[in-house]
Amino acid sequence: MFKEFKAFVLRGNVVELAVALVIGAAFANVVTAAVDLLTNILAIPGKTDFSKLQFTIGGGVFKYGALLNAVIGFLTVAAVIFFLIVRPLNKLAERRRAGAEPTPEARPDDVLLLEEIRDLLRAQQAGTRRRPVAAPEAVGPPADPQV
Repeated sequence: MFKEFKAFVLRGNVVELAVALVIGAAFANVVTAAVDLLTNILAIPGKTDFSKLQFTIGGGVFKYGALLNAVIGFLTVAAVIFFLIVRPLNKLAERRRAGAEPTPEARPDDVLLLEEIRDLLRAQQAGTRRRPVAAPEAVGPPADPQV
């Protein structure tokens, strides 16, 4: 039972997931700090907390401020992640791809076979320079020599 557990824990996916979780938790602090900074810079003058905003219809109180805070927080986090992480990484990947050669298209099998035949004929001609390669004879009855 312990061997099975050890094999499970040391499997590649589990270890990678654990590392990603730890790095993600540490990175969350960076994103939170950037969001706080950005929120304070872009804050609507006089208000950064909308949680007390509400309206009343009949006897019901609708607290839309919490939703507004959540939407603003989400958009701020998304903007920080996009502009500080995703976009620079995309540009880096684009620069790396620009230096790499494009992958050639796969050629059809008949073209590959014809190229192989051509190469074999060239090699055969190079090895026996005295005698050129004869064309294959036509299939059918032998020609009449008296004609």
